Amino acid sequence: MSAGTIQSRRAWLLSDRPASRLQARLGRSYIAWRRFSANRLALVGMLIIIALLVVAAFADVLAPYSPTVGDLKNARLLPPSAAHWFGTDDLGRDIFSRIVYGARWTLYVVILVAVIAAPIGLLVGTIAGYAGGWTDTILMRITDIFLAFPKLVLALAFVAALGPGIENAVIAIAITSWPPYARIARAETLTVRNSDYIKAVQLMGASPFRIVLRHIMPLCISSLIIRVTLDMAGIILTAAGLGFLGLGAQPPLPEWGAMIASGRRFILDQWWVAAAPGAAILIVSLGFNLLGDGLRDALDPRSGDQ
Repeated sequence: MSAGTIQSRRAWLLSDRPASRLQARLGRSYIAWRRFSANRLALVGMLIIIALLVVAAFADVLAPYSPTVGDLKNARLLPPSAAHWFGTDDLGRDIFSRIVYGARWTLYVVILVAVIAAPIGLLVGTIAGYAGGWTDTILMRITDIFLAFPKLVLALAFVAALGPGIENAVIAIAITSWPPYARIARAETLTVRNSDYIKAVQLMGASPFRIVLRHIMPLCISSLIIRVTLDMAGIILTAAGLGFLGLGAQPPLPEWGAMIASGRRFILDQWWVAAAPGAAILIVSLGFNLLGDGLRDALDPRSGDQ
């Protein structure tokens, strides 16, 4: 592709007067990508998350051993070696294989919590911001009650009531994760509900439900995506904390928090049993934080073109 062709396509994407909605959307996406790619740390975070997705998708191929079946007689608590890259645990299971399969459970928790909590927070926040009055007061006071408790403590209370298990842990984390999203959605709604754009839609006869669903919620999506991405690290740590306390994923599931809990007894002599899953949590959490910072810079509508 010649330099002239590249320049013409770039000029088409950056046009001040797009000829179609497609051109406008592609132009906004291109500008956002330029902002994002200018942040090297954000690219590192994106690569970490892509690696997590690849590992989770191809765990059956990448893991050399079973994540649940070990050799208790011959392979118990072996140090890292060519045969077992991250060593083995107290049941003779390969730690590298368990971490690889544990990536699936990490994504399972993160995706389900985001799918459950983000829409709830978006719905509550936009309704409160648009309706105002007693509706806003009641919904926001409920939100304040949830925000008054530390997330892990509140999740522990819900898991204790629901019972241990990965599904109940997901529900508990989702219940404790939606209030910040509601706050963000309400703040975005308050800034646009009296705008000329919304007034015009009201004059056209659109119902409040349609205005909230079709015209206000889409305006809140970019801020919500940024907050959800930044919260992924906290979700992972909360899930790991529940697993560490025995209230999350149950044995023999290869969940990283539960792996740290089983390895804490050997932390002084067989340090690799707890260190390997701890390093996995650290790297993935760092990746989500770096990615979230990059998305915040790229999707901020107040940012100019870099």
